[in-house]
Amino acid sequence: MLFNSLDFIIFFPIVSAIFFALQHRFRWIWLLIASCYFYMAFVPAYILILVVTIIIDYVSGLVIEPAKDAKRKLFLIISLAANIGMLAVFKYYNFFIDNTETLSAWMGIATHLPHLSILLPIGLSFHTFQSMSYTIEVYRGNQSAERHFGIFSLYVLFYPQLVAGPIERPQNLLHQFHGERHFSYQNASDGLKLMLWGMFKKVVVADRLAIIVDYVYNNPSNYDTGLPLLIATYAFSLQIYCDFSGYSDIAIGAAQFMGYDLMRNFNRPYLSQSIPEFWRRWHISLSTWFKDYLYISIGGNRVSVPHWYFNLFFVFLVSGFWHGASWNFVIWGALHGFYQIFGLLTANLRHRFNTAIGLVKMPKVHTAIKWFVTVNLAAFAWIFFRAVTFHDAWHVITNIYKIDIGFLIQNASSLGTGKRLLEIGAGRNDLIILVITVAFMFFVEIWQGSRHDVRSLFAEQPTWRRWAIYYALFIAIVVWGVFRQSSFIYFQF
Repeated sequence: MLFNSLDFIIFFPIVSAIFFALQHRFRWIWLLIASCYFYMAFVPAYILILVVTIIIDYVSGLVIEPAKDAKRKLFLIISLAANIGMLAVFKYYNFFIDNTETLSAWMGIATHLPHLSILLPIGLSFHTFQSMSYTIEVYRGNQSAERHFGIFSLYVLFYPQLVAGPIERPQNLLHQFHGERHFSYQNASDGLKLMLWGMFKKVVVADRLAIIVDYVYNNPSNYDTGLPLLIATYAFSLQIYCDFSGYSDIAIGAAQFMGYDLMRNFNRPYLSQSIPEFWRRWHISLSTWFKDYLYISIGGNRVSVPHWYFNLFFVFLVSGFWHGASWNFVIWGALHGFYQIFGLLTANLRHRFNTAIGLVKMPKVHTAIKWFVTVNLAAFAWIFFRAVTFHDAWHVITNIYKIDIGFLIQNASSLGTGKRLLEIGAGRNDLIILVITVAFMFFVEIWQGSRHDVRSLFAEQPTWRRWAIYYALFIAIVVWGVFRQSSFIYFQF
């Protein structure tokens, strides 16, 4: 079930109303049923995959907690193997088969390996990582094994964050299902505010940007001049942010309405001044997952400098592969790993250069330059994330800066129609709406400042201004929203 669907508009108030109408001891049952229904609205049979992993991880946790040494490690390995095995079969099997056949053909060996004709279960990477965090934390002694099978199942299946996160730690979420929740006007109000903001980012901004991105990136070879490619690349940078952070806002808001607190997943990443800062602000639940369970486990920065650089690069390489079974995703991850290492290697040189030219004495200019470089490095990497094939990505990269000045001058008069000049599939009205809504979104994010999120920002405003914002967002969604049942980008992961 999609958050941006009529089904969810009906589903959410019914589930929430019945949740508060029930006695505490029955609420977990209702939420579990609702979460199963929510997930089964996609492909019903795939609920069985979750059932299998839930049983394995539940039993593993119970065995790991009292066990000693080898037995503890054995059941941790069983749990991790089950979860990673599901990913390997459903997400990566055909990728490995295709690459094995390509390598074999290059070596002159004929192979006919079987392919699996199966769809990737929605959000498989998210709920497997959440399950893995549970068994790892029990193994480390940071979390007691959950005895209540239904509560543990709800931890994995909780519908707001089931298919695209945030990826929760058991210490944050499990105990909340045991505690009694009372209806709170503040929770309901704050939850709805965040859901409204998330829906605005999804259906008004992200899905309208998708018109441009899909038009250009579905056939990039049609463009031998760079402007459409450049616009589509920047558009995708904004689309994926508004799409995914919009989902996270709706998920966090829906959970808060019922009194549950989910972790923050985005913190205005496009205001970052470096790539490391970008990753501290982007998809926080995944970034911290890799840090806690992979980066630190292989030594982190508590090793020699070359080993440290390897650890950084390896984690980003794995992160890229986590996003998708394609070399494009691996390259995307490798690029971000390279950015990290290059930044560390050149830190002193850049500081000396900036000092020599006096840039450090102009902090606002320096900040603007760092922001500009960061945004463009991230946008360049997104090319590989969005392009369907490596060939498409390479075409974009090799043509994106071929700006035909003569073409621009000759066709400048066509800008008003949004047709010949840009050739990006969007008309004048689409472009005007995008300029207004994107500018408004960034204005709000800058205005937000150090506040935790827009909920606290809106709460601080006078009543007339606060309600004016709510009505403006609601009207924008109704009038400017793109309602074509478009899935969220991260559902494919």
